[in-house]
Amino acid sequence: MKSKNIKLAFLLIALMVTAGACKNSTAMKDTTFKQISPKEIQDNSVKMIADDWLLITAGDKDNFNMMTASWSTIGYLWGQAVVFIFVRPQRYTYEFMENSSYFTLTVFEEKYRDILQFCGTKSGRDYNKVKETGLKPLFTELGNVYYEQARLVIECEKIYADFLKEDAFIDKTIIENAYPNRDFHKMYVGKILNVWVKE
Repeated sequence: MKSKNIKLAFLLIALMVTAGACKNSTAMKDTTFKQISPKEIQDNSVKMIADDWLLITAGDKDNFNMMTASWSTIGYLWGQAVVFIFVRPQRYTYEFMENSSYFTLTVFEEKYRDILQFCGTKSGRDYNKVKETGLKPLFTELGNVYYEQARLVIECEKIYADFLKEDAFIDKTIIENAYPNRDFHKMYVGKILNVWVKE
């Protein structure tokens, strides 16, 4: 009886350790990427967004879509590292953003510019972007999509969302330049959960 109790105790300890490891494990299994903190991102964020561009991806391994973005912000808000992204309702990615709790931002080297160009000008409603571009999807421990070709991956959880509002624009010329059809973006604030860079 004593021997059985000892075995049972060891089994319970092993289960607790395993459960704890699963609960706290958010790092990707892909060893070509190294996890860093948001404060360790080396890129000039203005250049990274405006010139290098980002790929926004939402959904899960069974159904996801991505779109190229050159409007975004990375910063610190409400005591945490965050990103702001903007998606128009007519974009196919919009419905994935609405139905997902998470999203990823991926940044690529210049040699993958054609991929970003395609994903920014073609709709996932009409094209299989993975097949057309050769993107190789991989998945985080939370089940979110990133790509083997990426050099930087930012995994986020949505914490706030709202549409930009016409009467909130102080500079009204922005409306005529960016929204002549009044198709305002929806803004999503994402808490940065994980950041990885390619080694």
